[in-house]
Amino acid sequence: MKRIFLLAVIAIFTLQSNPVNGQENPKEGPNFAKTDVSPMDLAIYKNQDEEVVARVIYSRPLKRDREIFGKLVPYNEVWRTGANEATELTLYRDMKVADVVVEAGTYSLYTIPGEKEWTVILNNRTNTWGAYEYTDQEDRVRIKVPVRNAPATIESFSMAFVTRNDGADLLMGWDNKYVEVPFKVIQ
Repeated sequence: MKRIFLLAVIAIFTLQSNPVNGQENPKEGPNFAKTDVSPMDLAIYKNQDEEVVARVIYSRPLKRDREIFGKLVPYNEVWRTGANEATELTLYRDMKVADVVVEAGTYSLYTIPGEKEWTVILNNRTNTWGAYEYTDQEDRVRIKVPVRNAPATIESFSMAFVTRNDGADLLMGWDNKYVEVPFKVIQ
């Protein structure tokens, strides 16, 4: 059942690959704002009572026939995990990320992509552009998660929460790869 649901989430990633606000504006010119090529998006995790438990705000770069991991996003280097500003994760309750307790609050979410696994980082410093101001001295938690192959190409970098009985997994996918980051609600 989890596998079917996971495939449905990846299908959503794929369907979101050509967002309307990612298309060129035919009226662009000196009097019109340019469309952001990496539009902002968010993913929300709600509990059974529809209360928001976690939220991720990020920008969605497009693949556009580019080689992504190992090229555009180098392996073994800190990545802002999206485009523009660093990705921001807000936890509205204390949670466990893997086996580490993380207090409610807002964190920057960085990753270090590798071919077989990614390091996922929650960093205390927020409101930063890209990974230029990143310092590991501000890390709250670092975990490693395996890289998985997506069943279809994911054109726009995408994130979604998949709920479980005791929490949720944050799925992050782009091109032909995705990772899952486990979050567990502390009772």
